Amino acid sequence: MYVILVYDVEQKRTAKMLKLCRRYLHWIQNSVFEGEITEAKLQELIHRARRLIDPETDSLIIFTSRHERWLDKQIIGKEKSSTDNFL
Repeated sequence: MYVILVYDVEQKRTAKMLKLCRRYLHWIQNSVFEGEITEAKLQELIHRARRLIDPETDSLIIFTSRHERWLDKQIIGKEKSSTDNFL
């Protein structure tokens, strides 16, 4: 499945969340990741993220699709990290 993950965590947890997400997905912009991932790996990522975040102040949003081709993406301005390797 194709996933876009966005997080908003307190500054003291940012580095840990960044490191965790980079283990599973490709970093494309501050606090934004995307990529192909299996359901099992996604559940593992969610489990580990829940142990990091404070549900009272932090958030994690995950958009899923069967495949990247079902999404239209438009980039305006500077692309932080190339996503050409997904095509």
